[in-house]
Amino acid sequence: MADHVDRVLEQWARERPDLDVSPMAVIGRVSRLARLLDGELHRAFTPYGLDRGSFDVLATLRRSGAPLTPTELMRSSMVTSGAVSQRLDRLQARGLVARTPSESDGRGVQVSLTEEGRELIDRAVESHVENEHRILASLPREERDTLAAALRELLQALGDKQP
Repeated sequence: MADHVDRVLEQWARERPDLDVSPMAVIGRVSRLARLLDGELHRAFTPYGLDRGSFDVLATLRRSGAPLTPTELMRSSMVTSGAVSQRLDRLQARGLVARTPSESDGRGVQVSLTEEGRELIDRAVESHVENEHRILASLPREERDTLAAALRELLQALGDKQP
């Protein structure tokens, strides 16, 4: 079954047969997939009053198992430094996170989940994982594992290393 990218490749093959456009088969699909996934994730986070970045901050705090500094939070999440500060402000205003002075650094703070924040992220992450299973249901486990490994290699080749 053909998709949008197949049509693009066919058009390029017709108009520029001299040009090897085979990378578009991967890059085009990954780009289209990213846009579609953003929409699917947005729908999953909305019932919890979260966007993707806020979910990521809460999930990072939850999976870390201990309070983090804002810098540690930025390094462990998929959110930039400026975005972490803004999200922490909003999440603190909602009573989902608390900032407390660092015991080891008088100028620093530690960020932790409140009880309400922990309960919310526990519900949201369960829903998120169910959603991801639904999204990937058309791929057998072996194909998902192969795809995950190939994407890891590509990310690493582009400089996306573990902090």
